[in-house]
Amino acid sequence: MFDKFVAPIIFATLHCEKFGNSSIVKFNLREFQVRVTFLGTGTSQGVPVIACPCQVCRSFDPRDKRLRSSVMIEENGLSIVIDTGPDFRTQMLREHVTNVDAILFTHEHKDHTAGLDDIRSFNYLKQRPMDVYAEEAVIRSLKMEFAYVFAEKKYPGVPQIEVHSIGTEPFMIRDLTIIPIRAIHYQLPVLGFRIGDFTYITDANYIPGDEKEKIAGTRHLVISGLRKQKHISHFSLSEAIELINEFSPKRGYITHISHQMGLHEEVSRELPPNVMLAYDGLKIEF
Repeated sequence: MFDKFVAPIIFATLHCEKFGNSSIVKFNLREFQVRVTFLGTGTSQGVPVIACPCQVCRSFDPRDKRLRSSVMIEENGLSIVIDTGPDFRTQMLREHVTNVDAILFTHEHKDHTAGLDDIRSFNYLKQRPMDVYAEEAVIRSLKMEFAYVFAEKKYPGVPQIEVHSIGTEPFMIRDLTIIPIRAIHYQLPVLGFRIGDFTYITDANYIPGDEKEKIAGTRHLVISGLRKQKHISHFSLSEAIELINEFSPKRGYITHISHQMGLHEEVSRELPPNVMLAYDGLKIEF
């Protein structure tokens, strides 16, 4: 299953000037070719859910089989993965991935970090640590969950990582500008990321107004939409569609989908023309 959209995309080299408490970002524009792969589009339990007899969990449609949410962004030989959930190994094998240069973390929940140990193969192949970009709270969590990775005396063969602390200010990976976007996941601050004309926000139910300014002009917008019913910590489907309509991207994608959403085929018929449910393995090219 391959959904391909080809269009020019503009990436930016960043120059940031401070004015009081705000930043005005000026861009020098360059054109690149980009591929985004949805490694997983499911919620924390994945779909099917263990022992669940519902019609979605029993569906034979491969679009209803959802690993934990993650995407891979490839640009001019640079490969970036956002979140390494429990299914990271399976996702890498399924997509025949042979190179990952950096990992961005949205937040510290296990369904987004549990697969970090499996970067070891990339350490071996590239003979260097993996660059990991995360907020301080996430780094503290990683140090607890993967204490052996950060130990002073390391066991041979443990993952090697180079940690980079980030906040909500733009930063660079090589010559690619990454713009973090603050969102709220119930009471937990999380990050979304904008890379050129692509914006990815998962596990959120609120985006502050000033952070929305970073999303303006996005052509491809990915938003989590857990289910049709309202939820305490995630956008519902209608809320996600409302947010997509607010920014009018060329295409909006719903991710972090639970089995409570309904069958992919049936829900897809209810969506506006510019909105689609993402599915595992979906690729978009700019």
